[in-house]
Amino acid sequence: MQLDLENFQKYQTIIGCDEVGRGPLAGPVVGCAVRVQKSNFSFLEGLGLNDSKKLTEKKRESIVEKLDLELTAFTPIDRTNFSYCIWEHSPEEIDELNILQASLSAMKNSAVSISKGEEKVLIDGNKTFEFPNVDIEYVIKGDSKSLVIGLASIIAKVYRDRLMKTFGEEFPGYGLESHAGYPTKFHKEAIAKLGVTPIHRKTFKGVKEFI
Repeated sequence: MQLDLENFQKYQTIIGCDEVGRGPLAGPVVGCAVRVQKSNFSFLEGLGLNDSKKLTEKKRESIVEKLDLELTAFTPIDRTNFSYCIWEHSPEEIDELNILQASLSAMKNSAVSISKGEEKVLIDGNKTFEFPNVDIEYVIKGDSKSLVIGLASIIAKVYRDRLMKTFGEEFPGYGLESHAGYPTKFHKEAIAKLGVTPIHRKTFKGVKEFI
């Protein structure tokens, strides 16, 4: 996309960061950073990348499968054309930090894990985090303006959705496998009826009332 091309005029490498899971009542918030060199950028153009929320689950999964991605948190992973890292903060950490700080921290930790110190760092949203000696910029709706941010968005989304499906099996009755922890009518009614699980965010409205 044009945003990436503009940054590649000055930098040889871009890191794009995004997060998924700020709004749910349950589960972690997940950040992802993707590092791409200018010489490898073209491989992104044919993947159909976009804001993960604008893509179907099938499309997101197909992109992850096509790239043969290993979705493991806290571990930097190198591929031929790019590197990436997924980071998550648990519901307990979200309650301690607050959701904004936990989201920024997840993106920062993932970016720091793959940075070599010479990149331009692009962050989806309207806030940045401290990253000394690195040129950093927030981009509103960046996941639909930058292919690098878009890929980070998709990786984070697929990782978190898969995780929430496993939680759906561990904590049946809440529908976590279908709504991924978001405050749907079904989910809120389930909390009221079944109570709060260990993966619910206890400082969030819709949960704290039932503790």
